[in-house]
Amino acid sequence: MGGSPAGDGGTQGELFGVPGQPAGQAASLPGGHAGAPAGGTPGDGRPAGGVVVRVVIDVRQLHQQFDYLVPDELAGDVGVGTLVEVHLGPRRLRGWVVAVGVEPPDGVELRSLTRVRSVGPDPGVVDLTAWGAWRFAGSRSALLAGASAPVLVPRLPRPRRPRNHRLPDAVTLGSGPPLATSEVFTAPLSVVRVPPLVDPYPLVAAAAGRGPCVIVAPTHQRARGLLDRLVADGHGVAGLPAGWAAARAGGVGVVGTRGAVWASCAPLTSVVVVDEHDASLAQTQAPTWHARTVAIERARAAGVPCVLVSPVPSLEALGALEASGGRLFASPQPAEAAGWPEVEVVDLRYEDPLGAPLITEALAGALRSGARVLCVLNRRGRARLLACNGCGEIVRCETCGRAMAQDTQGTLHCAACATERPAVCAVCNRTSLRAVRRGVSRLAEDLAAMVGEDVTELAADGSADGETTRVTVGTEAALHRLGGVDVVALVDFDQELLSPRFRAGEEALALVVAAGRLVGSRAPGSSGAPGRPRVLIQTSVPDHPAVAAARTADPAAFAAGEWERRRQLGWPPATAMALVSGEVAAEFIDAMAAHATAGGPIEVLGPVDERWLVRAPSHDLLCDVLAAVPRPPGRLRVEMDPLRA
Repeated sequence: MGGSPAGDGGTQGELFGVPGQPAGQAASLPGGHAGAPAGGTPGDGRPAGGVVVRVVIDVRQLHQQFDYLVPDELAGDVGVGTLVEVHLGPRRLRGWVVAVGVEPPDGVELRSLTRVRSVGPDPGVVDLTAWGAWRFAGSRSALLAGASAPVLVPRLPRPRRPRNHRLPDAVTLGSGPPLATSEVFTAPLSVVRVPPLVDPYPLVAAAAGRGPCVIVAPTHQRARGLLDRLVADGHGVAGLPAGWAAARAGGVGVVGTRGAVWASCAPLTSVVVVDEHDASLAQTQAPTWHARTVAIERARAAGVPCVLVSPVPSLEALGALEASGGRLFASPQPAEAAGWPEVEVVDLRYEDPLGAPLITEALAGALRSGARVLCVLNRRGRARLLACNGCGEIVRCETCGRAMAQDTQGTLHCAACATERPAVCAVCNRTSLRAVRRGVSRLAEDLAAMVGEDVTELAADGSADGETTRVTVGTEAALHRLGGVDVVALVDFDQELLSPRFRAGEEALALVVAAGRLVGSRAPGSSGAPGRPRVLIQTSVPDHPAVAAARTADPAAFAAGEWERRRQLGWPPATAMALVSGEVAAEFIDAMAAHATAGGPIEVLGPVDERWLVRAPSHDLLCDVLAAVPRPPGRLRVEMDPLRA
């Protein structure tokens, strides 16, 4: 006999469980059997021999949970979160215990657990994965795997005694007034707006001083920097993945990138997310979750404060703040402005829209001044848009009609359908083509010719052949991999501002933040000399709210206008949204019609490129509908809260 399935044969309700389940209890699954209380902290409530446990099998497409008997010899080693090995039919698979003391169906002979493989996440995190599977419309086993140690942990080290640090009454961030820690860490949710050039470490250290906490940063470099400083200051923290077992044992905090938000940490005192606006905090593999969203729910379920830190708080963070009754902390505008980079805007409104220069007089002046310059252009290759010098036609693919790019050998290539042809105009057959939108490689060539010296081109991963030179060209990845420079030139900011994505303005402002951290601070009354440290924005829409916010160091004004625009257009966070794609997406979308009446609150847009946008007034409604619709066999991707829609 196999393990007894906990339910009616694999409904989505069994996979997703019940959101908001109290910590320390097993999920009550639709069609299944309610689990008894799981028994508190690790080491307590271990089942005696013969107790039945519920197991989530580590198979992403398996939408059932199964009941197994705990043999006497394993009774002392099995608890909620334990990674075990089980028989399922002829196969031996691993899985996680998610409930202890389950009442199995009558008349079913249960198989026993085969063996214990490893210590797993603590019960609170196990409960969090049930919510996460519902909230992000994905596999609970995938979330449990992400919350587990990267290697097997047969036993935990001794828990450490939390170090006693005196929590400072206030911390100072930049030139602003002192920030009272008692106010920040008593609200259920706080958003702290810290300018780009101001170090948020004092606030992070205050969180670590309160006791074990989870600290999340967007990049490995940022997380490592915070960890090293906290350790040097005597705080009890561990880095992931190496410190997983120490954090699971208790007494130390956790510092890491987005995956750290699922790390076990006891007794949890707070959750802090640094640069919560950063797109790197979003998991792009299914299930697609965001560390900010998980952090807010984890802190709420545990009854501890959540602190979100950012120079440009996302609308999602501000919306959660309003819903939770939390607080926004920010310095007075003059003090906040002092922590922003100097921004110079180059107005391209009167240039030819198909031939606006990338090398403007302002950029040329900076290059000739001897300053260290980074030019950022999010287009790879030599040319991303070409036009014929004879007839003026844009060079398009004869197969699919998309614009074609030119590779380093001069061949035209279509990224959409992979069609290639020689560099010949399909309309007039002339071979003289001009670059309307240059790529990184072509820009590097043009800059090298102008300055008469080598120019470094950074690859997509931020690497370069040999040492970088005074002038560097790359995509935005270069902002996170180079050391300090004097000038960062965002040479085609329109590409960010005019993107069809609904978050284009937020993403553009985040790009300015990243650029600003590479250059010097704002110099009051500075004259704008070419060699002065600054961010150079070249755009044909200088009055765009994101550009105005960067120039005036006033992200609050941008957020207010953007919130109203999103509300009027029905875009997140005013609504909840999911992006559905895959070979069975059409079948899945059709099945949703049975769960949402025509003209009702669930709105389906598309398809565009075989992708559908599903929109609802709230996440509760959207997630319930997605959980209720049976998933047809085949490849299906449901991306919750898509950043690039």
